[in-house]
Amino acid sequence: MLTVDDYGAVRRAHRDRMSIREIARTFHHSRYKIRLILEQSEPVAPLQTRNRPAPILGPLHSVIDQILADDQQAPPKQRHTAKQVFRRLCNEHGYTGCYGQVRRYIRTHRQRSRETFIPLAHPPGHRLEADFGHIQVDFPDGRRQVSFLVAVWSYSNYPFVLALPTERTEAILAGMVAAFDFFAAAPREVWWDNPKTVAKLIFPGRLREPHPRYAALASHYAFDPCYCLPAHGNEKPDAESTVKAVQRRFATPVPRVADLDELNRDFRRLCLAEQARTVESMSGPFLIGDRFAEELAVVGGLPKRSFDACIERPAVAVDKYQLVIFERNRYSVPKPYAFQSVAVKGYVDRVVAVAGGRVIASHPRHYERCAPVLDPHHYLAALSRRPAALDHAPVFRDWKLPAGFLTLRAALEERHGELAGTRQFIEVLQLLNTHPRPRVERVIGESRAAHTLTAEAIIQRVQSLAAAEALQFDARSSSSGAADASGVEVPAPDLNRFNRLLDETGSAEARPGANVMTC
Repeated sequence: MLTVDDYGAVRRAHRDRMSIREIARTFHHSRYKIRLILEQSEPVAPLQTRNRPAPILGPLHSVIDQILADDQQAPPKQRHTAKQVFRRLCNEHGYTGCYGQVRRYIRTHRQRSRETFIPLAHPPGHRLEADFGHIQVDFPDGRRQVSFLVAVWSYSNYPFVLALPTERTEAILAGMVAAFDFFAAAPREVWWDNPKTVAKLIFPGRLREPHPRYAALASHYAFDPCYCLPAHGNEKPDAESTVKAVQRRFATPVPRVADLDELNRDFRRLCLAEQARTVESMSGPFLIGDRFAEELAVVGGLPKRSFDACIERPAVAVDKYQLVIFERNRYSVPKPYAFQSVAVKGYVDRVVAVAGGRVIASHPRHYERCAPVLDPHHYLAALSRRPAALDHAPVFRDWKLPAGFLTLRAALEERHGELAGTRQFIEVLQLLNTHPRPRVERVIGESRAAHTLTAEAIIQRVQSLAAAEALQFDARSSSSGAADASGVEVPAPDLNRFNRLLDETGSAEARPGANVMTC
């Protein structure tokens, strides 16, 4: 292509009375080209497409068009490439031309049929898009891949990011509940792809059968569950771009954290800082925080009670080992519930057993298979009939008891004999089902100092101490709830706090400190 400098050189030569023939010979152009340069005011770009004759491929254009049209009904991975079309033309139609002509014609044909899009603009508070992404994170034990959930408003581009240990349904529920709490609002629509954890069945068009728990989430927060067409992730571009933004901006350089909690604290800080970021859009620049304020003014508040972000098995049988099966793992429950059916709830971080409307056991969630999760407190009641299990059952052998308990067992066996001493030690251990461990430890220390090393004495002392603490607590509650000397009534404390403290420290029915044994 000739440039402006080429035009100038030809014109200067003509100005100096050089003939057109000499100019053409000097600049290696035809006389026709030289005349065009002298007549035109500036260089003209050649046309990008010209209808050149195709004597060999031309008669086969209709064959190529039909092959490409048939490909539209074939699976995406079973469609013709340009090389395959060239082979078919040679083998079936006797094509003798080159491959380049076929490739150029197919490229031109596909450019004409490429999909185009219409710019969209969603109203405030209407649409939230969600998706999963993956990043590499450095933990103390090495580098691992971490899944993270993003939820972003289409109008304001305000994002929420949460790292999760899995992408199962309970993780999606927990992530969406956390997102709504972070935004303090719920949209009219939430858009996802078509993962089985959200949409169990995909029907033609946009009709889906949602997962029952995801449908319950949509009902609780009153949003419409919407889904992209299969293989059309471009229908939620804000979520796709937010995943890339997290990988490029939030996770570069590679985060170095102690655990997922620290990573999520960093993500929350970065999401809050996004309110001060300016976004360049087709409609002009805008501040994310300003637009998010518009969305909050449109949407309503959250429901008064939070959604229970779990998947539930309503009737799971407890076997003779006091175990329930959930996701191919076994979790222990207290002895009174053996041979019964209990409800099991799986959260992203824990597994809870429920009977009679109350929690009877709570364990950390384990995702590896065949990992019995046992709480030794659940098996203390069975030790009365099987005392030998104290030394032979892994649930007790691996139990990390304080040193005072081990010293008490040695002293009891020395004073009362091995068999009788072990039985009395079991009676003391069974106190942990109804009393907090610090109280029992205190009584054990006092009994050793007073040389009253019998299970009966320790049990009586623990019960007396519990009664004294309850009376003292009642006295403090009564005095704090009465009016003071100035006549001003001091508000009474929460009377259920004492019971909650007992449940958290001493109850064996919902104790998270369980032993894990892999089989």
